Amino acid sequence: MMNAQRLTFEDIYRFFQTPQPIFLNQELTVCYLMSVLVTNESYGTELVQKLRQSYPNYRLSDTILQSSLRFLEKQEIVTSYWKKPEKRGRPRRMYQLCPAARSRAEEFARFWQDYTSANDIDRLTAESGSIA
Repeated sequence: MMNAQRLTFEDIYRFFQTPQPIFLNQELTVCYLMSVLVTNESYGTELVQKLRQSYPNYRLSDTILQSSLRFLEKQEIVTSYWKKPEKRGRPRRMYQLCPAARSRAEEFARFWQDYTSANDIDRLTAESGSIA
């Protein structure tokens, strides 16, 4: 933490122009996972990569990812299976939405979309940069 006596307005501008990444909690992670799985099956590493590509200021820890996927399996929202890649590589544990859970998944996917729209970090950063 920066000492308040050394803080400058430039420090404040810099903070808002380059925000720190936000790590998802389990509630947000579950909604994010449903937003992805409602359209396609996926595996753990790909889920993290998709988050980084689509939402560059959000991060997801492996621990939260795995506990969220286990939660969704226990709730019978998703199922998983092992898939061998077509080329070289280790088998991947693929996750897919259970057909009976589609309406719930769509509802929680909307929660994710609403949250990210209301907390659009890139837009907020651009707006705060215009103040400078």
